[in-house]
Amino acid sequence: MESAVGGPAQGPCVQPDPRPLVVLAGPTASGKTALAIALAERAPVPLEAIGADARQIYRGLPAGTAQPAAAERRALPHHMIGVADPAETFDAARYAREARACAGGVYARGAVPLVVGGSGLYLRAFVEGLFEGPGARPELRRRLEEEAGREGLPALHKRLSGCDPEAAAKIHPNDRRRIIRALEVFEAAGRPISSLRAGAPAGGFERPLWLGVDWPPEAHARRIEERVRAMLAGGMVEEAARLAREGLEHAPSFEGLGYAEALELGRGGADIEETVELVCRLHRGYAKRLELGRGGADIEETVELVCRLHRGYAKRQRTWFRRVPGVRWLHPERGMEAAAAEAARAVEAYLAGFGPGALARKGAAG
Repeated sequence: MESAVGGPAQGPCVQPDPRPLVVLAGPTASGKTALAIALAERAPVPLEAIGADARQIYRGLPAGTAQPAAAERRALPHHMIGVADPAETFDAARYAREARACAGGVYARGAVPLVVGGSGLYLRAFVEGLFEGPGARPELRRRLEEEAGREGLPALHKRLSGCDPEAAAKIHPNDRRRIIRALEVFEAAGRPISSLRAGAPAGGFERPLWLGVDWPPEAHARRIEERVRAMLAGGMVEEAARLAREGLEHAPSFEGLGYAEALELGRGGADIEETVELVCRLHRGYAKRLELGRGGADIEETVELVCRLHRGYAKRQRTWFRRVPGVRWLHPERGMEAAAAEAARAVEAYLAGFGPGALARKGAAG
């Protein structure tokens, strides 16, 4: 992971923050926001939420990114929601930096940060710490983007294999953003991104409490479909059309799950049931936005491609979660109240391990 500003990191790493931090992680449509609010009502100390969702970061897209509603934000203060322009590239390094600043404010108010989200890269960057690297180079990135358009992503992936085979082996040949970033780092720093990641992480937290939300597959699939229908009926199609009018079909914000499909629906190129089915499949696998629905692929071709991406992405997600020690899994299908009560007990036991004045101790986030 890379720094968003400046050149290669110099000097000592930022030390891990010793203060308490609670993480509530889980997949899309798993009820994290509702559970976070219910937990905050029962917690022994005040909590404030810090969003860790790579799409909810963008302002003006409340429907398609399922941002917490105004009433939910009144019930529990939320930070890192709608803070970036849709045209911006908002990377994990910037997220971690701004989330640390938010956490510092939460501690100053005598509360504990509750990190709520499902974007593994954001969670890892903030909670575990970053590997520092060279910042973004807009001109270099534009050139690489143009080369990707002319030569195709497979050619750039092959080039990456030549200069950084370790990174290339971990990046899907169709993952445009990561391929370009890895090449950008190599050209800017003169070193492979994989070698930069071999250094010690900067920042993070010493001993966070990880809570995970888990649903049986069938129940989760139903929740996803309900979420997708609500998003499409609640303004996602209009949001997609606005992004297209503003020339942002290739912007990072348009990579939110289902925006390309919602745009096609709004243009009359797909019916509602087809769109619901496709977007549900996208959500179930956390797939990145695909350039589909422009007449170049039918629904079955799309499903096969998305499923293939899903399987690879799900495997990486499972591998990452297995590395997180001591996740306390919650099961809301047994009742949201019971899950919130279990979470509150876990938080109370966790906070008992911190002495008086724990929130005031300075660390990486302060």
